[in-house]
Amino acid sequence: MRHLNKLCAILMLAGLTVQAQDYNNKWSVTIGANAFDGGRVSAASTIKDQFSQFFNAREYWSVMPAVSSVNVSHYVGNNFSFGVTGSINKINKMVGERVYDAATNTSEYTVANPGDLMYYSFDGVVRYSFMSLIKSKSFDPSAQFGGGYSWLGNASAGTVNAGLGLTYWFGKQIGFSYSATYKHSFDDTRFANVDVPTHILHSAGLIFKFGAKDTDNDGIYDNDDACPDAAGTIEFKGCPDSDGDKIIDKDDSCPDTPGLAQFAGCPDTDADGIQDKEDACPDAAGVAALGGCPDADGDGIADKEDKCKDVKGPKENGGCPWPDRDGDKVLDKDDQCPDVAGTAANKGCPEVTEEVMKRLNDYGKTILFDTGKASFQKQTYPVLEAMTAIFKEYPNSQFSIEGHTDNKGADATNLKLSEERAAAIKNFLVTNGIDASRLSSKGFGESMPVASNKTKAGQAQNRRVEVKLIK
Repeated sequence: MRHLNKLCAILMLAGLTVQAQDYNNKWSVTIGANAFDGGRVSAASTIKDQFSQFFNAREYWSVMPAVSSVNVSHYVGNNFSFGVTGSINKINKMVGERVYDAATNTSEYTVANPGDLMYYSFDGVVRYSFMSLIKSKSFDPSAQFGGGYSWLGNASAGTVNAGLGLTYWFGKQIGFSYSATYKHSFDDTRFANVDVPTHILHSAGLIFKFGAKDTDNDGIYDNDDACPDAAGTIEFKGCPDSDGDKIIDKDDSCPDTPGLAQFAGCPDTDADGIQDKEDACPDAAGVAALGGCPDADGDGIADKEDKCKDVKGPKENGGCPWPDRDGDKVLDKDDQCPDVAGTAANKGCPEVTEEVMKRLNDYGKTILFDTGKASFQKQTYPVLEAMTAIFKEYPNSQFSIEGHTDNKGADATNLKLSEERAAAIKNFLVTNGIDASRLSSKGFGESMPVASNKTKAGQAQNRRVEVKLIK
């Protein structure tokens, strides 16, 4: 009990030789056993002889069959850790002088029990881990150095230490560790209860590391967790992906709806290259120019606004093609005669031919007025109506009504009469539906005869109405 109390007192100040803690689990504890090598390294005169029986446990090691080593350490960064070790043992094997055997012509060191001396040690250790260099997740080789103080029976001495170790990690926080530490003592002699010889201390046990913080309880330590306050997955370094679209929530503009990386996690339901929140028609593939809405006929008008979505047409006509009622290939919108076939040159209206003009002028020659007046004789009305019908067939054409007389009477009187008769015909046409803007009237009196006024036949020809096309 006295020895155990002494060990506990040491362990209140001591800790484990540094074993595989990291920047997450900065603290580790190892509980195990140690073996004292009997001091051969200090008895032998050559390095080869010192380490030739390194693992000869049966011959040279003193082992206490109980927990005899407790260690605590702290990770300080860049693969380095610092820790302290407290050890206890009962030494029953000490290497003595080399004895020569004449029969075999060999010599060997003597090994004797120094009296079951109690051994205690308290050491500080700096450890460097090679685990990251060999890129292993389980094997953790290390090198260590430091110093401490050891007690052997009534003797005690300071030591300078160096060693190697290996830990195998079963999981994130538990492993099995082994280390061999060369502890160099500066005592010149090797007398039990008087000196502490240079020796090797083997240690093995279970190591537990702790201290890591996992704020969001997602199994990923805060130091490795890109989103320490929100539970996530290893795949995304601890960040959540609520909608499962492989885009973490903090980078996802639509975290609750699966989407595409090109749209920062937002969906494009109709796969038209326009994300739903900017797509006026998210359920129907469309074009960007129409805000994502479809245009089946390609006329630049979205189907939902196109009254003729399968046929191209202008926006001004609701997406439908302009009609051509008279089939003259001049669209009604441009056709000044939409119900009468015409020509494009005449804005959709029929062209007035020479034949038509001849008909009009033939009618004009048969118009009869009351003598000396601008009033029509009764039998002339059918002629005027026929002329009216012809004018209506050419609603886009303009005409001039010209009156002529023979040479009977005064010139001024004849001029006035010709003007009045021409105006009378114009008025009749306007009254019967011909646009006044299309007509003009003029009288020439007796100035433009077409026959001789010396005969009645010639005079009759000169009393006439002529119709001319205004171009």
